[in-house]
Parts: sequence; C-alpha cells; structure tokens
Amino acid sequence: MLNLNKNIYSDLEFLGSAEKYVENIQGVIEHIKLFDDFSFEEIKTLSFYLHCYHAPANYTLLEEGAEGDYLVLVLSGLVRVEKLVFRQGMTTIAEVKVGEALGEMSLIDGRPRFASCVTIEPSDFAVLTHDAMNEILVHHPRLGNKFLLVLLQLMAQRLRETSDRFLSGGLSVVV
Repeated sequence: MLNLNKNIYSDLEFLGSAEKYVENIQGVIEHIKLFDDFSFEEIKTLSFYLHCYHAPANYTLLEEGAEGDYLVLVLSGLVRVEKLVFRQGMTTIAEVKVGEALGEMSLIDGRPRFASCVTIEPSDFAVLTHDAMNEILVHHPRLGNKFLLVLLQLMAQRLRETSDRFLSGGLSVVV
C-alpha cells in the first residue's frame, strides 16, 4: 500500500485505505453527476490512493489560510464551509453533503486554503494528496486526466454559482 497520506489527520481515527471501502465510495460517487463516466474499476483504482478518516462533530477539516495540498471527499456526515468576511466575522458560505469534495483548489495550486470546513455532525472522509494525484498521473494517466477534468468541472461550477450569488446581491465585496 502506498503511504501517501502524510499523517495529515494524526489526531483522528484512521480508517485505513479506501480500498476497504470501495463499494461505499462507489455508492457515494455514483450519485455525483461529475463521476457518471467512472467505471467500478476506475473507482477501485482511485480508492487505492485515498485514505479514510472519521471526524467527530465540530472538527475543523480544513482551516482558512492554512497550507495544504490535498482534497477531502465527504463519505458520510455534513460539513459547513465558512469564510472570514471583513466586518462580518465568520460567515457560512455552504453546507457540503456526502459525495462532495473540499480543498480541490489547494490540491491543484498548492496555495493556502480559501475557507474553513468544519464537520456539523460526525463524518467519514477520504483524503487525496497532491503526491497521490501525481502517482495516479504517472501510473494511470487516463484515470488521472479524467479525475483532473472532473475537478476542473467542479471548480468551474462553483465559480459560476459564486458569480451568480454575487451578481444577484447574495454576496458583498468590501474594497
């Protein structure tokens, strides 16, 4: 087994490689439109590079401004995405359900986290590190490129949703 998890969440219960949970992950992924074109074998291969954890309620999975080059795939539970907004304090910008990814921007560009992500209820999640993504690209280039395309589609979708909210007055920018 690859050791590409870097002990990111050493204070949490480590559930092991996602290989053990491939059927659960397939059950989660098959409900995500972006993964419609992934076969069971592709999900199984991808699972080899994921490591799973369990977090209690009110646990910060990702902290705004922190370094990090990995993404989190929510397998169970519910996660609140919050951002520090000037003169408004910590503001909830989204709630993330099972099957959604968090931290994809930092996985791609290696820059600090854009927002904090806190579990609302006990949650299981899988981690894909930048190193693991590189391993996928080297050993399974077709799968790696397919997965990157899914991440790009996800980021484009979120950018469009944010732009729509901004243009409709749902978000404000303080200059």
